[in-house]
Amino acid sequence: MATFVDGPVRVTVPATSANLGPGFDSLGLALSMRDSLEAEVIGDGLVVEVDGAGAGDVPLDESHLVVRAMRAAFDAMGVQPPGLRLKCHNVIPHSRGLGSSSAAIVGGVVLARALVAGGQLLIDDDALFRLAADLEGHPDNVAPAFYGGFVISGREDEQWYAVCVGVDPRISAVVFVPPTPVATAVARGLLPALVPHADAAANSGRTALLVAALSGQPEHLLAATRDYLHQEQREPAMPESLALVHALRTDGVAAVISGAGPSVLAFVAAPDADLDSRTPAGWRSHRLDVGRAGAVVG
Repeated sequence: MATFVDGPVRVTVPATSANLGPGFDSLGLALSMRDSLEAEVIGDGLVVEVDGAGAGDVPLDESHLVVRAMRAAFDAMGVQPPGLRLKCHNVIPHSRGLGSSSAAIVGGVVLARALVAGGQLLIDDDALFRLAADLEGHPDNVAPAFYGGFVISGREDEQWYAVCVGVDPRISAVVFVPPTPVATAVARGLLPALVPHADAAANSGRTALLVAALSGQPEHLLAATRDYLHQEQREPAMPESLALVHALRTDGVAAVISGAGPSVLAFVAAPDADLDSRTPAGWRSHRLDVGRAGAVVG
């Protein structure tokens, strides 16, 4: 019978940006902004504490996303603790296209495994990633949150897959975060059911070029981040975001909508590049490195 470790366990999880322009639902990148979570097994009950992003808005009971992920991981290992105490320090903005829900899910499953003595023998990394992707419903944010770095992910033969690709060390990013959120369901609801064959072909080419650009040829980032399938279609939900993308790209900056938006991510390959002055009034900007590590215990 499995036993639980004594004392608290701590996990940090990176923010992520999915799509990266043309890589719709398949490309994701971890960023150097991290949520911190701490959990321990207690005698009974559930105590949830949250500070930072989402404090005062997220539930503090069994419906909390981290708790739900932990419960799913415990079930997968065939155990449930008598009680739990969870503390979340959230840095990743919610509903801004930076993978806050994936960070919560990945953090939860990793926390649960770390709380079980010998947990890695009960569920390995690949199985834990697949569980997290099942909970999220798609892997593009979950994969980099779990593994770190730049990840190509998807589903084949009813199985989630994730392939990690190295990122040129010259590449970093600036993320522009608006004050107002946009729900992912709203952003997805604006997408058409069918797209022209020519647009699909153009996106396929840009996605392939983006893998090459990120892995060692950043001079191609502007062309590689051109999207034909989803960004312009979402403009009604985030006109200020698309206006910023257009303005930056006109000036030669490889800018995209981060995930489902409304945040904007701009790739930077020059160490002296300064985009702070491009931050719209009321927005916040963050200069971030690629998050080389995914979820980390300790």
